[in-house]
This record gives sequence, C-alpha cells and structure tokens, in this order.
Amino acid sequence: MNKTDYLQAMGVDVWVDKKTKVKAIAEEQTPELESNTSSRGLTAGSRKSDELLDPAVKPRDDEAENINLLNSAHSGEKEKKNDWSSLKEEALTCTACGLDQTRTHVVFGVGNQQADIMFIGEAPGAQEDKQGEPFVGRAGQLLTSMLKAIGLQREDVYIANILKCRPQSNRDPKPEEVALCTPFLTQQIALIQPKVIVALGGTSAHYLLNTSSPLGEMRERALTYGEQNTPLVVTYHPAYLLRSLTEKRKAWQDLLRIKQYLT
Repeated sequence: MNKTDYLQAMGVDVWVDKKTKVKAIAEEQTPELESNTSSRGLTAGSRKSDELLDPAVKPRDDEAENINLLNSAHSGEKEKKNDWSSLKEEALTCTACGLDQTRTHVVFGVGNQQADIMFIGEAPGAQEDKQGEPFVGRAGQLLTSMLKAIGLQREDVYIANILKCRPQSNRDPKPEEVALCTPFLTQQIALIQPKVIVALGGTSAHYLLNTSSPLGEMRERALTYGEQNTPLVVTYHPAYLLRSLTEKRKAWQDLLRIKQYLT
C-alpha cells in the first residue's frame, strides 16, 4: 500500500500536486521540547535520549549491580504489579471516584499486552460504556482505519484511556477523577513497556506530559514519557477528526512519525 492508499483509507482527499509536499513533511525533523521535570520523570526527546533508548547501550557495571539489588529487594512487589488479572479485577470493582454510580461497564483496555505501541485516549463514550471496550463507536472506527493506514490491526496494539469509566454526558474528566484513576494506567504502561506511546487528544497528552501546552504545539515536538524515556507522539483524538475533517492531513503526518518508531 502506497501513501495515496494510506490517505484514502483515512478519508483524506489526495491531489496529485501535493505528493511532493507530503513526502517532504514526512521526512522533516521535528524540533525538540525543552526538558521539564515531573513526578513521573518526564523528559524531552533529544539526540542524547535517542542514544539512551538504543538497546545496545548498556548500563555501567555498578549501575547494573544496583539494578539487580533493587529487583531482588522488591521481587514480591514486582510480581504483584505484573499480575494483569489482579490489576483488571481491581479496576472492575473500583468505586474510588464515584463514576461507578453511573457507569454500565468499566472500560479497562484492550489489545496486545506485549504491544510495541500503546494508544491512550481520554475516557469512554456511550458505546464504550455499553460494550466495555475502548474506541468502538464512530471514533473507534476511524482509529481502526488510521491503524490500517500504517499497516497495523487493532490486535497489534494496546488501547486504553485516562479514565476507565464514562463521565456523564461525555464531559471532561475532573482532576480528582484523573488522580484516582490513572494509577491503573500507569501500571498498564509499566506492564506493556511499549516502544512508543500515542496520546490521542489534549486530555491524554496533558496528563502524560504534565503540561498544559496546546495540542498543536505538542504534536510537532519530540517527546518522551517516564524514566524509560519512551517516545511519545501527540496527535488528534479521532472524535475531533470526525468534526474537523481538514485536520486529517495533519493526523497523517503524525501517523508517519509513529510508523518510523516501529521500523
């Protein structure tokens, strides 16, 4: 499938005289974001961090020894965190933020638990709440098309949300809801250890990056998440793209960046 086929799969009109421009955009390097510190250990992407992400770069002997000692001391805790079934059971019975009073289902997450790429949205919608699975409505159908555009199936990735329960009337998540629910997401990321994380929409990006920067600014920069400096790509939420068709071409640029991390 060539680039024209990819764009058509996303519903983007393709003009012959734009091919060169699309190619140039795809190859354009993105600027770096200034480093910022948070409780989640977030750092901006850079050439140096890219080198640190290289699996060929190993820790020094003393660092490796410290890591082994730490792993040994906390082996029991690590085993508990690596238990997917316990984590899911805890989420399914959670009543911490009060959204259990109005939810139909907890939308825990779905997909390959060993995926190289993890997509993180905002919160379940009406269809997601009804079926108990993220991104199954119209926005989910568009996300499926976007995945196909870069040669992926839903089964190849893991999909989750900032909140596991639907806020009434699809309102924005409240800060206290995010604070109470995101430990589940944090553990999911730790379990999967993806090669790249994709933040779908502003709410997801703001939490993962601990920032209030505009989405348009974030999506054009090289970012990383957590102590592992996992590459993080910010793009538009599929629901927004359904309302703003002209932004689909920008989303295509983001997809090309995502694909580069997987090759």
